[in-house]
Amino acid sequence: MKQIDEARLETEVAYRVEYVSEFMGFDGDDIAAIHGAAAVLAPVVPSLVKSVYEKLFSYDATKRHFVPRQSGYEGPVPDSLESLGQDHEMIQFRKQHLARYLVALVTRPYDGKMIGYLDLVGKMHTPKAGSPELDVPLVQMNALMGFVADALTTTIFDLGLDRESEVRTVRAFNKLLWLQSDLTTRHYQEVGELEAAGVRANGPEEDE
Repeated sequence: MKQIDEARLETEVAYRVEYVSEFMGFDGDDIAAIHGAAAVLAPVVPSLVKSVYEKLFSYDATKRHFVPRQSGYEGPVPDSLESLGQDHEMIQFRKQHLARYLVALVTRPYDGKMIGYLDLVGKMHTPKAGSPELDVPLVQMNALMGFVADALTTTIFDLGLDRESEVRTVRAFNKLLWLQSDLTTRHYQEVGELEAAGVRANGPEEDE
C-alpha cells in the first residue's frame, strides 16, 4: 500500500496533482489524447466560449460576478447587472481569457508551469488572487465546471472521430476537468477546516 503524506497534499500543489492524477489514472496517454484533439477542437473554441457565456448570463447568481472590474482589465466597467451585455468591452476581455484557457488545455505541455497555471485559474475566482472584488461561491464554480464538462463532451461527440479515439479523448478530458476542479476547490478550504480534519504537519491524527 502506497503511503501518502496528507499534509503535503494541502501545501504542495505538485505533490497534490501527482497524487490526484495517479489516483484517477491520468497519464501520458491521456495528455497525448488531449494534445491530439487540438486540431479538431481549435475551430470550435469560439462556439464553446459563446455557449458558456450564454449560460453564465442566464442566471443572476453567475452574471453578477462580471459587474466588478476584472483582474487585468482597465477599461470602462458596467453601470449595473441589468445594463451588462455580452458585447461589453469587459466581457469581450473575459471571453478572450476563456478562449486562451481552452487552447492552453490542448496545446501546452503538462509540466510544472502548466500545473501552476491550472491552479491559478482556480485561485483567480477567489479574493486570494486577481481582483479582490471577485469572490465566486464554490457552488457556482461547481455548476460552471459541470456545464463546461458536458459542453466539451458534447463537442467531442460531434467531431466524428472513430470510436476508439472518441472514447480515449472523452475519458482524458473528463480526468483533466476533475483535476481542474480539485485545483479550484482547494482554494475554498480554510486552515481551520483542514485542522478539523486532522491534517497537520505529521498528517491525519490517529485514533487512540
